Parts: sequence; C-alpha cells; structure tokens
Amino acid sequence: MKHIYFISGFAADERVFANLDFGENEVHFIPWKIPGKKETIASYAKRMEEDIHHPNPILIGLSFGGMMSIEISKIIPVEKIILISSIKTFHEMPLYMRLAAKFGLNKWIPLHPYSFLERIENYNLGAETKEEKALLKEYRNNINQQYTTWAIDQILNWENDWQPENLVHLHGGNDHIFPIRYIKADHVIPDGGHLMLMNRAEKVNEILRKLM
Repeated sequence: MKHIYFISGFAADERVFANLDFGENEVHFIPWKIPGKKETIASYAKRMEEDIHHPNPILIGLSFGGMMSIEISKIIPVEKIILISSIKTFHEMPLYMRLAAKFGLNKWIPLHPYSFLERIENYNLGAETKEEKALLKEYRNNINQQYTTWAIDQILNWENDWQPENLVHLHGGNDHIFPIRYIKADHVIPDGGHLMLMNRAEKVNEILRKLM
C-alpha cells in the first residue's frame, strides 16, 4: 500500500479528486493555508510539507497544487510526483501569464468573484456539468482574499527552472488555463480540459492505474 497526498488547484479542496480511483492505496489531502502577506513560496511549501506524515509519499498536484508539489519535493524525498493540468517550470507558463507578471496586472486589477465572469471562467476551466459549475461557484463565494492575492502573485511570478526525475505530467489537449502548446506532457488526453480529472476521470484513472 502506498501513501498518496493530494494538493488541489487554486482555492479548491479535495472534492475535485472525488472521481479518481486508487484502489487500496491510502489517500490524504493537504489543505491550502492562509499565507502571510509577504510569505515566499518556499516558506509556504515548508508549512504544507508539515502535513505529510509518511516517508517517500506520492504527491499528486492539480494546477497550482502541481507547482506546490514540486516545491515540496525540494524539501523532502518523494517516490513520485504526478502533475495534472499543471506546469513543471516557468518555461511552460503561457504568454498571457508572462505578460500579466511583467506588467504587474494582478496588482492593478485584483481578482474578485464577479458573477458576470462566471461563464467565461467556467469555460476556461472546462466545467461541463451543473455539478461542476455549482462547485466552482461555491469556491468563488468562499474564497479568502488574502490567499487569492498571494496565490495569483506566486503563480505569475514562479521562477522554478528545475524538475525532479520522478515526475509524470498528465495534461489535457483542450486546457485553456495552461494551453498544451506550451507543455511537454508525458500523457495527453486530447479532449481534456483543465478539470479533466473530474469529467474525464475514466481516462485519467486508466493512466493513474498504470503509474501506481
């Protein structure tokens, strides 16, 4: 039996992993914490790492959680890192994020859960069902503004140029957040969007079973 630790995407929780199947392996979820206003991503990763209680775990990170998994792997040895709908280094950052970081747009235009943007956000995230859209709406309504401000800044300004050898990357060919043209993935689900682990779970599970 292996110990698998999950880190969800930006402001999400363990419900995004509900459709994944890991058989008899033991799964754990590392929740997001409220960051200090000037906390570094390395310091934050250290606090996340304190929730890991087994040696050589498998880390599975979705989106921002994948980036955080890499930061944690700089601190402790891990058996494997599995990224889903994420990026490995800043080289895979899409152009629109690079421009936002260069001009500091996130500081000029703070992110808020505007209702009139919900359809655009749902489309970009690849939400397809009423349940998925309702879950995203719940996340928006309960988001912590200090975490949001910090996380967006960390994502846009992530300078990581290193990746561990034991990393496997799953990505969707229809991901609008991290477009596939910038990504070098080990496994691509052609019709998968950013939330493919929810609405393409059978295909994701097929790959994960082989990796386990």
